[in-house]
Amino acid sequence: MGQSKELFMDMREAQIASLYDSTFTKKEAIITGKRMVNNVLENGNVDIMEFGANLVRLNEVVSSAVTEFRKYIPAEKQTVLGVEFNPVNGGNTINYEDDEIYCQLKADLNARIELLKLAQKQSFIDAYGNEVPKVSTSPRKDSVTIKF
Repeated sequence: MGQSKELFMDMREAQIASLYDSTFTKKEAIITGKRMVNNVLENGNVDIMEFGANLVRLNEVVSSAVTEFRKYIPAEKQTVLGVEFNPVNGGNTINYEDDEIYCQLKADLNARIELLKLAQKQSFIDAYGNEVPKVSTSPRKDSVTIKF
């Protein structure tokens, strides 16, 4: 990285450390983000897709910084600048797969799911001689995949 880029990053790091005071709420953060996009659209000075591409990159920078920061959060609950940090013990997860009956029921359920999927396209009779019903479907929300 060039010397000017390093200087710029140093300035940005210092700026981020003091960017918002304790009165800046989550609700205000959401409104600020929406307002930023609306301002770009209204002003028309910046191509919206270029703006979006840079937002996506910035989001990754901030996201990875938060992930790294989490490694250094002390183990006690505290509030700083109006943000509450509350470490929580992860606890234990039950290993259901250790139970043979659970595994058999899960396999049966997965097999039934496959039959219901197949019944969406054609009539089908299950192993017990029952017609597999064509069940209803629910639409999924449309989305946009973003990669860089």
